[in-house]
Amino acid sequence: MLNRDAICSGAYLESFNFLPPDILWTQAQIDQSLAETMAKRPAGEDVWVFAYGSLIWNPLSSYDERVAATLHGWHRSFCIRLVAGRGTPQRPGRMLALEPGGSAQGVALRLAAASLEDELRILWIREMVTGAYTPTWTTVTLATGETKPALAFVANGCRQYESDSSPSAIAHVIAAAQGALGSNAEYVFRLKQALADCALADAYVEEVARAIARLQTNQA
Repeated sequence: MLNRDAICSGAYLESFNFLPPDILWTQAQIDQSLAETMAKRPAGEDVWVFAYGSLIWNPLSSYDERVAATLHGWHRSFCIRLVAGRGTPQRPGRMLALEPGGSAQGVALRLAAASLEDELRILWIREMVTGAYTPTWTTVTLATGETKPALAFVANGCRQYESDSSPSAIAHVIAAAQGALGSNAEYVFRLKQALADCALADAYVEEVARAIARLQTNQA
């Protein structure tokens, strides 16, 4: 599993060192993306991040508050071709992102104010290693009923983008993919469980997980 030490030391790059250099973002590109995003930060607001995938169970960045939340106007989609981490160029998997429309339940994390610069840098290195996302300021509705501006990492139509992310199209791809960080199927099952642990659910994730489980049963 990816950890904070690997991010801070640069050891995480070992999982990506076989990628073409034009796919892997440089630290300068990551830093520029962070600066441009933070220049648009709503004035006077804490920095919240909407966690909808592995950030739910493995956030790495330190936070002061964690609350179940709903993001309206976006939905989960395994729409990014995954060629590192839990996949390879020879046997790519699918990475989770957000696409426009619908809604998504997840967790809102209020980053620790005392170390905000460091926490954001760790977050950006983790999420923007290939520039497959666009960091976007959105509005989430907390379980308390409050609304907060929050960062969400959404799909950006990069060259790894795949237009068909339907369960029937991706289940066999995810079931077969594995990389340095583990199997792609494990990620889906972990996501399903992490949502359940928060008393949340996502019908799309549930359907993808069922399809993968059926494939695994048939292959046993």
